[in-house]
Amino acid sequence: MTEKKQGFLLRALLALFSLGIIGVIFGLAAAGALLHYFGRGLPDIGDLAHYEPPIVTRAYASDGRLLASFSTQNRVYVPFASIPPRVIDAFLSAEDKDFYRHAGIDIPGIIRAAVFDITHPHHRKMGGSTITQQVAKNFFLSDKVSYVRKIREAILSFRIEQAYTKDQILALYLNEIYLGQGAYGVAAASLKYFNKPLDELTLEEAAFLGALPKAPNNYNPETHYAAAVERRNWVLGEMAKNGYITQAAAAAAAQKPITLVRPDGHQVVNYPYFAEEVRRKLDELYGEKALYEGGLLVKTTLVPRYQRLAIAALRDGLVAYDMRRDGLHSKPLAHLDVADGKWKLPLAQVKLPPGGDAFTPAVVLKSDAKRAVVGFADGTKGVIPYDGMKWAATHGVPPRTVAALLQPGDVWLTAPLADGKEGGKEGGLPVYGLRQVPKVEGGMVVMDPHTGRVFALVGGFSYEMSQFDRATQAERQPGSTIKPFVYLTALENGFTPATLVADEPFEISQGPGLPEWNPKNYAGKYLGLVPMRIGLERSRNLMTIRLANDVGMDKVAATVEKFGIMDNMPPLLSMSIGAGDVTLLRMAAGYAAFANGGKKVTPTLIDRVQDRYGKTLYVHDSAPCPDCGPLIAWRGQATPVIPDTREQLDDPRYNYQIVSMLEGVVQRGTGILLRNIGRPVAGKTGTTNDSKDAWFIGFTPDLLVGVYVGYDEPKSLGPRETGSRDAAPVVRQFMMAALKDVPPQPFSVPNGIDLVRINEMTGTRAKPGDAKTIIEAFTDGDEPGDEPTMWTGHAVTPVSNLTHASEGVDTGLGGLY
Repeated sequence: MTEKKQGFLLRALLALFSLGIIGVIFGLAAAGALLHYFGRGLPDIGDLAHYEPPIVTRAYASDGRLLASFSTQNRVYVPFASIPPRVIDAFLSAEDKDFYRHAGIDIPGIIRAAVFDITHPHHRKMGGSTITQQVAKNFFLSDKVSYVRKIREAILSFRIEQAYTKDQILALYLNEIYLGQGAYGVAAASLKYFNKPLDELTLEEAAFLGALPKAPNNYNPETHYAAAVERRNWVLGEMAKNGYITQAAAAAAAQKPITLVRPDGHQVVNYPYFAEEVRRKLDELYGEKALYEGGLLVKTTLVPRYQRLAIAALRDGLVAYDMRRDGLHSKPLAHLDVADGKWKLPLAQVKLPPGGDAFTPAVVLKSDAKRAVVGFADGTKGVIPYDGMKWAATHGVPPRTVAALLQPGDVWLTAPLADGKEGGKEGGLPVYGLRQVPKVEGGMVVMDPHTGRVFALVGGFSYEMSQFDRATQAERQPGSTIKPFVYLTALENGFTPATLVADEPFEISQGPGLPEWNPKNYAGKYLGLVPMRIGLERSRNLMTIRLANDVGMDKVAATVEKFGIMDNMPPLLSMSIGAGDVTLLRMAAGYAAFANGGKKVTPTLIDRVQDRYGKTLYVHDSAPCPDCGPLIAWRGQATPVIPDTREQLDDPRYNYQIVSMLEGVVQRGTGILLRNIGRPVAGKTGTTNDSKDAWFIGFTPDLLVGVYVGYDEPKSLGPRETGSRDAAPVVRQFMMAALKDVPPQPFSVPNGIDLVRINEMTGTRAKPGDAKTIIEAFTDGDEPGDEPTMWTGHAVTPVSNLTHASEGVDTGLGGLY
């Protein structure tokens, strides 16, 4: 080659090299410009280091079963170290098999996916996004498909890979990814689909979860079973291809069905009134964001057995009233063709009314004058006799015959009758009664009187019918349940349970221009001068009003407020017999102080709250115990003494006197329905004007039960409908069942109390031959003598010392005539 040609070639090579260098420089500059352009305004990936995803708040019953979950996203966070290898292997095989080898973007994988998608247009698209890219998209970008988003996604992926380890990135992905049916993250999905923690998943279950990220709704076994199995088996094959499992293991797992497992009654409980009250309290304490995204762990006071019994007792009580008073106000749920015998499936598909799940729907197969044979969705049959449906009056007129109301093909609500013939059977068939969802409503609270822990709370007949909670939200007149606080105030001001009080008619001026007030007893009858105890046991309005007037309504109001029943109670005499408004929960908490010796308790449905890291945020029992601790070794030292820091609301002696009088309510008074339940019980009925509200608060030394019955739109429950008739039976049914195996305990008698046998009607010390005597509780020095005593306005004085002519003597009538 000539020298001239060699020079030309050299210059050409130098020119090409220069152009190449310039091209590289321009290319780098262009790339830098693109990176700068598309990288502007990208989020700070440093936020991932403080990853706190929205996770579910869970509330548990006292026995550990799940009561409720509150969340915007159903997620349970698990650290990477707690995720089993087979779950990781399944997701890597399905989503990004080269995850641990690429730098955020898998160029060969993108090319491989593009070629496959072009050459296999009818197959499932492979996709080319790495797990890192999915993290970038899920945390920082939208789902909008565009080249701009893909470039920004790539830039973020490079940054993430430089800032975090592969395990950290994978942990973010596995906790954030949506896997269908409302489940976010692998832990929540494991619970949702298979009701088990991650470490208990089988190979085929782990592979199924790994199959979900691409399109969880398309692989839902409940709606697309074949597609779900095919996708799962593909994941199993990929796991074998990548060396995570053997081909034999993959083949064996591929033969297994996908069996979804839902939580059952051994793991969850469904008591929505209780759960909603817990939710309201958590929202009040921590706010909406912490409630729905903070992952709080909440231990509630709910005792499921008590809750179940309370629901049954309240529903039975409301249904009993409805049948007694409201007559038939419902219609058949549906009409089916029963002639061909193919009624089971149509019956199972009949839609129940709200609250109808408390009963069993049945179709009438045949009926005559005396009975109807009914069928149930499971194919069994029963009989409704006339006695089981005669309550179903229309305009006050009961049906003449069974067939007059129950026609073949009609679907009605029913309930089994325990008192049917032959032990609940008639003609070999179980006996049922006709039922309907009642109009009347009510509430119920079951509480530990020593701590205020609410064991059960029922806010109405059915949460489906109404979310309004009649135990915590309804403010209704308490009627005579307020009276014990009047009598306690009297005891604190010089009265004794044996002090005579006039049960006689009177009038009182209500002020200029207002008519005279003429309060009356419930039955309009009067007992004359009788011991104060009688006034509480028999719920005498006139005696209570006289007491309130004698001691002063300002003092009565102070007592009511001190016990937490009401705030700012007006000092009006009508308030002494229950004219104010109060919730059932507050009334129950007030009575708890009677049961526990006079200690103030704050009702609570929550025992403890912890944050997502296990730090305790709230504990109801906050009594100090410096010598307590989880790591204290026992070396023969004494058990730590926990001081009682509860506020003492009254003198324990007067408190016990009220308890004794409330025991008398059950033994001889308006609460006599509970007399024979086999244990000491105290309580008080309550009935408001026109019988619009019916109450009963009853308690043993360790358990308190409160019940309210009434209409949401206040109206009379009807003549002779009282707390004794409508509310007390509910308390009795609950206590009989709940305390069946609990040994009875007497109420504790405090120091300073003398128990003396007295004449029930005169309050004097009992004498031989007295017809009616009782054991009465007196404070030391106040024991009775042989003469009855009454209040003079200043002291308890023997009646023989009182003469209307005596100057300066107050008869105790307090200006009421």
